[in-house]
Amino acid sequence: MWIAWIEFDLLLGDVDSLKEKRSVVRPIVAELRRRFDVSAAEVGDMDLHRRARIGVGIVSADRAHAVEVLDAVERLVAGRPEVELLSARRREARSDD
Repeated sequence: MWIAWIEFDLLLGDVDSLKEKRSVVRPIVAELRRRFDVSAAEVGDMDLHRRARIGVGIVSADRAHAVEVLDAVERLVAGRPEVELLSARRREARSDD
């Protein structure tokens, strides 16, 4: 079994409040969950208006599938016009490591 995850550091566009931040971050998280059947959540920078951290995790029978899904997730996040992707950190691990 493979466990893989990716964490995004995002700079949000014209956001002046935490309420506006939620209106940007929640649709991204919901789309990731729906489109890729992954676990996704806002995982950091909760109190900053213009920054967000989103984490995405997947469990898969093989590494190739997990990498393929994370690649697609990263493309989707990077392509969102309302955010700027500052960094993406990813890890993969086997269950028997």
